[in-house]
Amino acid sequence: MATPDTVRGARARWLRRAVLLLPLALGACGYNSIQTLDETAAKSQKEIEVQLQRRADLIPNLVATVKGFAAQEKGIFEAVAKAQSGLTGALARPGGANPAELANANDNLSRAVLPMLTLVTSYPKLSSDAQFLKLQDELTGTENRVAVSRTDYNNAVNEYNAYIRKFPAVMTAKVLGSKPREYFEVTDAAKRDAPTVDFNATPAAPAAAAPAVTPPAAKP
Repeated sequence: MATPDTVRGARARWLRRAVLLLPLALGACGYNSIQTLDETAAKSQKEIEVQLQRRADLIPNLVATVKGFAAQEKGIFEAVAKAQSGLTGALARPGGANPAELANANDNLSRAVLPMLTLVTSYPKLSSDAQFLKLQDELTGTENRVAVSRTDYNNAVNEYNAYIRKFPAVMTAKVLGSKPREYFEVTDAAKRDAPTVDFNATPAAPAAAAPAVTPPAAKP
């Protein structure tokens, strides 16, 4: 008959083996990979949010600079302010930002900013203003970083979503409550309306007035 000490010793050995085998079991069922892929996607989303916040923060200064040359363009500035507020609101959404909502808000801001940027064609002095050029360069750099971050995030989401659909990870994902992540997608309308302004172009000079024609003197 097994003694209490023998039983306790057998349990201890079983527990040690279970502890040693647990990492292998978790790896085999996909638990570790699910956690790693999900964390990578979450980190990539945070990077998008950082760049979008910087973009939103640049807009008020850009608007103030352009107003110095085109104060009468109130409708354009109001549209930009509304879109900027929409992006800021999406970033501050309780419970965390939603990728689809962020993409939509960012696209709205791009469409609102375009008319303001194209004011350089109507106000030539704006295109040579040092502050405007500085802010425009910062905005362009931020937009480029948003594009890179968006690509990294969508790639991470694609890998994560594909993995949790595979067996046996799909079973583990159900137990964990892991659901597919949303992509940060740009709408077709935003692609059509993306700003493509050349700030280095020299504004066209106004057409020269036609010389006045002097009517011939009347003959006596």
